[in-house]
Amino acid sequence: MANSPDNPDPEEVDRPRPGAAPAKRPGGLGPASAVRYARRVSHTARNVAEVMRFGGLETDEEESPYTVVAEQPNYRLRHYFADDPPAGAMPVLLVPPLMMATEVWDVSPSTSAVAALHGAGIDAWVVDFGNPDREPGGLERTLTDHVLAVSDAVERVNEATGRSVVLAGYSQGGMFAYQTAAYRRAKGIDSLVTFGSPVDTTAPLPIPISPDVVARLAGELVESGLLRRVALPSWMVRMGFKMLSPAKSVQGRVQFLLALHNRDALLPRERQRQFLDQKGWTAYSGPAIAELLEQFVTHNRMLEGGFVIDDRLVTLADIDLPVLTFVGATDTIGHPDSVRAVRRAAPRADVYEVTLPGGHFGLVVGSSATRLTWPAVAGWVDWRTGKGELPDTIKPAETVEPGNPPRPTAAATAIAQATELGLAAGRVVVTSTRRAARLVTNVSREAPLQLPKLARIQQLNPTTRISLGLLIDEAARRAPKDIAFLFGDRAYRWDDVSRRIDNVVKGLVSIGVRHGDRVGVLMHTRPSAFTVVSALSRLGATAVLLRPDGDFARETALSRVTWIISDPEHAAPAEKIDGVTWAVLGGGAPDAPRRDVDPAVIDMEQIDPDEVELPAWYRANPHRAGDIAFVLFTGEGTGTKPLHITNRRWALSALGTASAAALKPGDTVYSVTPVHHTSALLMSIGGAVAGGARFAMASADDPNTFWEEVRRYGATHVSYTWTSLRPVVNAPPHPNEQHHPIRMFMGSGMPRNLWRRTNERFPSARVLEFYASAEGEAILANVSGRAVGSMGKPLPGTPEVRVAAYDFVAGKLKLNADGFGRECRVDEVGLLLARVNPADSMSDATLRGIFDSGDAWRSTGDLFLRDDQGDLWLAGQAAEVVQTASGPALPSGTRYALGSIPCVDLVIAYGLNDGGADVLVGAVTLRPGAELSAGDLDKALGKLPAVQRPRYVQVVPSIPVTTWHRPLWRPLQAKGVPTPSRTRTVWRLDDDNAHYEPLK
Repeated sequence: MANSPDNPDPEEVDRPRPGAAPAKRPGGLGPASAVRYARRVSHTARNVAEVMRFGGLETDEEESPYTVVAEQPNYRLRHYFADDPPAGAMPVLLVPPLMMATEVWDVSPSTSAVAALHGAGIDAWVVDFGNPDREPGGLERTLTDHVLAVSDAVERVNEATGRSVVLAGYSQGGMFAYQTAAYRRAKGIDSLVTFGSPVDTTAPLPIPISPDVVARLAGELVESGLLRRVALPSWMVRMGFKMLSPAKSVQGRVQFLLALHNRDALLPRERQRQFLDQKGWTAYSGPAIAELLEQFVTHNRMLEGGFVIDDRLVTLADIDLPVLTFVGATDTIGHPDSVRAVRRAAPRADVYEVTLPGGHFGLVVGSSATRLTWPAVAGWVDWRTGKGELPDTIKPAETVEPGNPPRPTAAATAIAQATELGLAAGRVVVTSTRRAARLVTNVSREAPLQLPKLARIQQLNPTTRISLGLLIDEAARRAPKDIAFLFGDRAYRWDDVSRRIDNVVKGLVSIGVRHGDRVGVLMHTRPSAFTVVSALSRLGATAVLLRPDGDFARETALSRVTWIISDPEHAAPAEKIDGVTWAVLGGGAPDAPRRDVDPAVIDMEQIDPDEVELPAWYRANPHRAGDIAFVLFTGEGTGTKPLHITNRRWALSALGTASAAALKPGDTVYSVTPVHHTSALLMSIGGAVAGGARFAMASADDPNTFWEEVRRYGATHVSYTWTSLRPVVNAPPHPNEQHHPIRMFMGSGMPRNLWRRTNERFPSARVLEFYASAEGEAILANVSGRAVGSMGKPLPGTPEVRVAAYDFVAGKLKLNADGFGRECRVDEVGLLLARVNPADSMSDATLRGIFDSGDAWRSTGDLFLRDDQGDLWLAGQAAEVVQTASGPALPSGTRYALGSIPCVDLVIAYGLNDGGADVLVGAVTLRPGAELSAGDLDKALGKLPAVQRPRYVQVVPSIPVTTWHRPLWRPLQAKGVPTPSRTRTVWRLDDDNAHYEPLK
């Protein structure tokens, strides 16, 4: 630019350094100096006037040309240099963050991302979200709206170019890129490029507040509902970012003011200054902030999985694309630890990294971006298209050594300290006042709902209204839009779940089901199973959970059902049952063509609930605590027996599980157990509903499905029964297993050897073992997990239990001379009794006057011992004691001893007749590649008393298990005394009861 009075030659201007005192000249101010200073004042005045009038200096720089090729409600799609697209070029779709203008990709010609990419032969496209406060409905947009917009843009660029896109995003725009890739399962996307995009919200933040405090603040903001009504204006966004680094903001402003006399020095960076100081910021919609806080701050679902886009479950673990991340070494907004966490969140992706020396803005704006960022992106695209080698600046992420983490500014630290110190007091004052006012007006009606779960347990009596249907109603009223239920890749919200339950209730009423009826439910794991069980509870009927692999005739006879509701797979009854009406539910819709079902079967999917008028007798959730809510089954074959579960018993388990597992909103309980098992119905479903957590059902029980769904659902708690975790524990490491979100495995029946292997395989998670008696209301839990194999202690609020001395030969309690029973000593095996209220107990099942006159107890039918720490250990069922010639033997001792051998996988033990006398037999399967020796048996079983040692031990190829993964011993018992074969090795205890010898 030619020199002029407005633009003097810098050499002619004696400029002091910013902040330095003016140089003193001898002899005072000469004429030449006076002229120079006058010009300086004049130039400064003119530039100040221009800044005051127009917000900045006019630069004569033009933005890069673009065409809007699509305009949708939530975005516009820009195609840059559309009149001059590079032939056959790979398209790159750039996504800006919220709160920042789309022009971040084209701030000035010298720092323009789109110009740099076009110059490198790349086809540049940009998603333009606009300024929300100037767009129709912009301030009501959610994060989901933005992800769906990016997904739509990907589709349109695919169609326009016929090629997959490189999807790139800056800051939160990179988060959108990750989420879109996961949502689309990578369809139409070649690779991902992100710039300072955080993934782990527990990583250090710009303001150094602990993650727990941040999550709590975020949760309370979301819960308040304020963000659903209030947006952040652009000026507040701008001020918020400047407050993160106030010293730099002040320094930049001072330098600008001191240089206002020199227009040429300011112009090269003027558009960048205007962008960061004023034009580059946009408003942030309240609903989008609320969704960000709820899904990714409170629950960290970018890392753990289980976030929801358009009611579809999404996890970054589904990403298997190459990913290039740009990390700012001094970036405090996209902290390096948080950006690099994509390796943990997307374990199947090949992640590469470019580490730059600057901060957050310097990744995409400024001279460093022009010199380093965009050449690296161009090199990445060339490498992806086979036109070149991977640039030297791009390194596999696993080879990058993390440097010193950036330190927050002093101002940010001060804000953090004030926040943490003032958080508790402020929250107590505000919320206590609000809640106290609410409590005054609603104390009689709402008090039970405000009490902790354990207090609610203690309030249960036979006439208390409590049921699964009632707790679902409460959850739907409390948080209708929270996620309730997960299955496959779909998420169902509480209001939708409750509405579907009401519709099924109408269908049941329309076919004649009434309050008090016993209705069989015969279904595999599917949403309809959960829905119909909940609907029967809401109707006041009793749900009889028939097992698909159980003895159908025996179970229907024992339960006296008058109705059966099945899924389509069981809609063709193999045998007719007199007095039973059969209906099918699931797998259809009212407007779908009529299915081909048995003429005697009612297709409930053909019922239009809007056409059903509920009768006058109907009242939702009429069940009382003392009513029978469910009938489940245990045992096999002739040993099948029904378990009558009252609403009180269900509520004790549900509330007890929620308390012991510390379940809370945002947690996800993943059940690998079918609904017809007590563990699923009482603990998984019950605990999740009572704790306000999300409930997810496994679609299959293989390890690959397990890990796919754990990451998709973001499962924090995994329920199990018996050996259900065995395939997962025994399987080779899975990519999704790395950095998994599981905090707890909870269930019942896990063998001790599997428990130990689970602890070894998953050291970051703990096992919470429950015991719930088949008879009575005894509920135990090993909350600490300290004693592997122990059932722990009774949950607070559940009935008192005692281990009573037991005569194993006579099969009854031992009584003292005074006629009372005796409580067992430490480590003495006896019968577990649970206290009941004499006033509401059933006389035919109650033991009275056992330890004191007037007391009442219910036998659990299970043998236990209590150790010196007060923990209770299950010793098996009283009915399974084997009466050998040497005395009664407990199969549990054999199971524990054989399970302690490292090479043993599954273990069973049972009694059978051998030459006229009953003997104890143990059977095992071995872990892959392992061998069992007589020495192993002698060492393990030698720790048992001689009478408790099995006569035979056999290694078998497999041991069958039920659909709920309980090992079956009856098939092996039916084969009689074990004999060796090509696939079976058998050992026999010698006559001195000391050593095991192999049979030939």
